[in-house]
Amino acid sequence: MGTEELAHWEIIGTLVWRLVKDASVSQIKGTPFEAHYVNHGKSPFPHNAAGQGWTAGYIQSKADPVADLHEDMAAEEKARSTYEYLIRVSDDPGVTDTLRFLREREIVHFQRFGETLRIVQEYIDCKKYY
Repeated sequence: MGTEELAHWEIIGTLVWRLVKDASVSQIKGTPFEAHYVNHGKSPFPHNAAGQGWTAGYIQSKADPVADLHEDMAAEEKARSTYEYLIRVSDDPGVTDTLRFLREREIVHFQRFGETLRIVQEYIDCKKYY
């Protein structure tokens, strides 16, 4: 899933770049994209809607498989929710279709992490009795 998550970044970066690649500076001025543009030009750069750049600090790990899987599941749900909000504000059919695809992948990831959590929990519970 980690590789697929990196592919999500690539998809979003490509989507944004395609939306802005032909925009003139005058079209960018006064838009939410302006803050990104003055720091990164039209290059894709991972950050949140407030402009805070991505760091490895967003990745949580406790070396406890149950806690880590719950963290993974929460991250997938937060991503799904973000895609939902983006879909609601999108008026571009191509963008909306891309966001729907990404949202569905987050749902599948959540389900796979949930299945893994069940397997891990069963293993832990089994070990307690031996």
